[in-house]
Amino acid sequence: MEANENRQITGIIVGCGNRGQNYAEYARYLPKSFRLIAIADPRSVVRKKLQKIYSLEDKYVYDDWRQLADSNVERLADCALITLPDREHHEAAVQLAKKGYHILLEKPMATKIEHCKEIVQVCRDNNVLLTVCHVLRYLPVVKKIKELLDKNVIGKLISIQHIEPVGFWHFAHSFVRGNWHNENDSCFSLLAKCCHDLDLIQYWMQPRRCTHISSFGKLMHFNSENKPKGASDRCLTCPVESTCPYSAKKIYMENPNMGWPVSVVVPDIEESENWNQVKVKVKNALETGPYGKCVYGDCNNDVVDQQVVILNFDDGATATMQMVAFTEQVCQRTSRIFGTHGELTWTGKDTLIHYDFLTQKRTVYDETDCSGAGIMSGHGGADFFAMDSFIRALSSNKPELIGTGPEDSLTSHIIAFAAEIARKENRVCRLDEFL
Repeated sequence: MEANENRQITGIIVGCGNRGQNYAEYARYLPKSFRLIAIADPRSVVRKKLQKIYSLEDKYVYDDWRQLADSNVERLADCALITLPDREHHEAAVQLAKKGYHILLEKPMATKIEHCKEIVQVCRDNNVLLTVCHVLRYLPVVKKIKELLDKNVIGKLISIQHIEPVGFWHFAHSFVRGNWHNENDSCFSLLAKCCHDLDLIQYWMQPRRCTHISSFGKLMHFNSENKPKGASDRCLTCPVESTCPYSAKKIYMENPNMGWPVSVVVPDIEESENWNQVKVKVKNALETGPYGKCVYGDCNNDVVDQQVVILNFDDGATATMQMVAFTEQVCQRTSRIFGTHGELTWTGKDTLIHYDFLTQKRTVYDETDCSGAGIMSGHGGADFFAMDSFIRALSSNKPELIGTGPEDSLTSHIIAFAAEIARKENRVCRLDEFL
């Protein structure tokens, strides 16, 4: 591959849901850097929408990604963006890597430890770049935390307290009614939602190594035991809907919004449509589809809605990671990092506070350098930074531009699997059991 930062990178996207469409925006706004060649998605409305936006030829629009992996189909582009349902990640990554595609893989890598390991090995064997979308590593404030830790600004790092506030309605959308509601259909909620967060802790703790993991949590609220008296099976026909904070009517219809999460409920929104037109589509979807169901009814959900993970590292440092559904904030992660000479507090978004024990003074860092990230606002701009690093790594043949390599991604996934086993078996797991 030529080392030329001006070389346009070409790509295919397999699985064109919310995440796939978000990464595709890079080609829309930076066409000199990235060109979308082909897409694959089983939904005709989504295929038609993206084909129109990116002017794709009919022969490059597929209803099954396996057609692109077929031995009779030549490799069409430099890279493949894999944003399929979680349980298809493994097969797609292995098959497309064997064809020579560099891989941008949405998290989680896969839903089994052995599949995660195989993906890393196949990419290594075929000399292709693997980037897992641990996008939070690319946030300027996250990098600033790592910089200060490496400079020993707070002395020796002792402990990290990290919280992922999922958001009460977001959890209902994604983990009760949505794609990640059932472990057998997707994966457990810690892996789906918080491999990001475990990766951050690992990143900040390096070069320390995690040695032991324990975890506690369960499905506390979203079950039939908590169904309000008189509630029906669907929100639009429920006589007590007005008293329920998880009402689909409230979440999807009362606040005009044509982006996420409404775009998940109604994937065929046209750019020319107004809210009143979209609202009719939303109403129809809620009357028949999964997003209109009572969160205490027949959603077939079984993933936990709160969980705490406790990590021990090889020098005695510790960390806790808490995932909780019942929050006002939606995914505005916060962290407190404790050292022998000071403390760092990430208050969410872009603000970082350093308190120095010696001077007893606070220094506030406002890490708002998000130039360019506005075109891809997912995860506070981190989606843009991750995609941009991947494209620049390919165009310049500099894998070091990737913020999280295959081995780091594999380790943070193994920590997530170990934490879930620790929770289910009520024991402390050693990380080397799984390496």
